[in-house]
Amino acid sequence: MNRPSRLLRGTAPAELASLAVLLINVSVLHLQAVASAIGPLHGCAYLIVIIAAAREAGPDRTATALSVIPGIGGMLALRRLATRYAQPA
Repeated sequence: MNRPSRLLRGTAPAELASLAVLLINVSVLHLQAVASAIGPLHGCAYLIVIIAAAREAGPDRTATALSVIPGIGGMLALRRLATRYAQPA
């Protein structure tokens, strides 16, 4: 395998985007419908990022620990795993 899984590459940006929408909603819009729709989406993306990073990282516990940070953690774990795959074995 030469790069992180497609699941992690897809859900990490989705988690970050959903958190941004939630924060904008809380600070500006205050719409219950947005919170009701995006909240569960963010929660699912957050859990999928953690699970995918844990599966992908193997013995590298740093990538798994980074994935637990809400919002940006998935992107940080993705970057850590991408640099690991870029290094020669």
